[in-house]
Amino acid sequence: MSTQFTWKEEFNIGVDNIDKEHQQLFEGINSLFLLTQKKSGWIGGKNSRKACRKGIQLFKQHALKHFADEELYMASIDYGGLEQHSRIHKGFREKTLPALERELEQADYSPEAIDHFLGVCAGWLIGHTTMEDQAITGRQSSMWVDLLEEGELNSVKRAITQVMYQIFLVKPEMISDAYNGEKFGTGIYYRLVYETVENGKTQEMLLAFEEKLLLRTIGEVMGNKSGKLSTALLHNARYTMQRFAGRVIKVFLKGDNPTLKEENLLSYDQFQKVFEERKRVASLLFDTGEGYFACCILTPDQISESPGIPISQENALDEVAHYLKERQELEAQPPKKKVLVVDDSATMRQGLKNLLGWDYEVSTVDNGLAAIRTVTLNRPDLILLDYDMPICNGKQTLELLRSETHSEDIPVIFLTARDDADSVKGVLSLKPSGYLLKTLGHAEIKARVDGFFEKNP
Repeated sequence: MSTQFTWKEEFNIGVDNIDKEHQQLFEGINSLFLLTQKKSGWIGGKNSRKACRKGIQLFKQHALKHFADEELYMASIDYGGLEQHSRIHKGFREKTLPALERELEQADYSPEAIDHFLGVCAGWLIGHTTMEDQAITGRQSSMWVDLLEEGELNSVKRAITQVMYQIFLVKPEMISDAYNGEKFGTGIYYRLVYETVENGKTQEMLLAFEEKLLLRTIGEVMGNKSGKLSTALLHNARYTMQRFAGRVIKVFLKGDNPTLKEENLLSYDQFQKVFEERKRVASLLFDTGEGYFACCILTPDQISESPGIPISQENALDEVAHYLKERQELEAQPPKKKVLVVDDSATMRQGLKNLLGWDYEVSTVDNGLAAIRTVTLNRPDLILLDYDMPICNGKQTLELLRSETHSEDIPVIFLTARDDADSVKGVLSLKPSGYLLKTLGHAEIKARVDGFFEKNP
């Protein structure tokens, strides 16, 4: 198989040496991905491990050299975001990479560990290259433009670590200081807005806790043996999270006394919407050994509109009971067929989610590589796949899916604007389950998806 992730001209930032290094990094990812493909000879033996170990070290060396070269260039043009940009590099260099390398060594460079390494590195590289690096030449605004100073970030990190130990008796390890809202496990999502007494400043925070973390800490303290959430546990968790957030916010505000102004328990969709609409001052992901959690402090320039009914003393019992009831009803419903939409157009992704979401469990990603990772974590019953996408186009994505045992039989329907004979002919050998044009009306697209599942119950 000759699958390659494609670098497109629109991702260049207009600086020749940086653009060339970006392309070389993508080529390194390509080579490592191909090493793990069965058709490329991966057999899990010593030679395979040796080749992957060498390839990973070369990729790491090139990435670190690129960071240094890029920072020199930013300094030469007096780029205002140099310090923040350098800290993102440092986080990847000193936290993310070492953690991944430890995992590789512990797993003896197993195919699964290598796949995880590549998925994390490729995902980080794609997001950083197409967003943060574009900001160097003004082609894209950075979502991290207001990051904390490193000393402040360390203070917040230390506060989180100390408070987590005091409250949950766990010792969290920060595995990313650039958490980007990814879903991990079954989560509890919580939004808090604080106001300072001294000057009336407001500060918004998002927390995401893996459900099993709460069950294994607060739940065990409460004697919860059911292994399920209860209203009592959720109320306890709320106040625990308020204590946690209040301590962290106080450190962040350098001593000002914050008071809780607003709180919401959120669905993942609501959490993701707030997260995507706002810039972050700090966004940290931790592994406690009992489960993951994330702490995100948003910029104070504009507090987002409440995504639901805020919880107050007057309605807390009803709102928490309602939140839990909705979760339980969702879990009790007959499972819906899962549809994964892969399209780089945000408008198209949201439109299809609105169109299909009533009858199907719809998830969306904006590129082929993200589709590969999503399929591994949450196997869909059908994939609606765009053709023209950055980095890895639809045909290449389907080739990757067909090359892996766990995904080779997942039905894929192309939904694309391409109607030329060469494009259609080029994917027929991969046996897609259909080829639909985006020019079809919404009713027709819905009917085609319904028809597919009627034939494939």
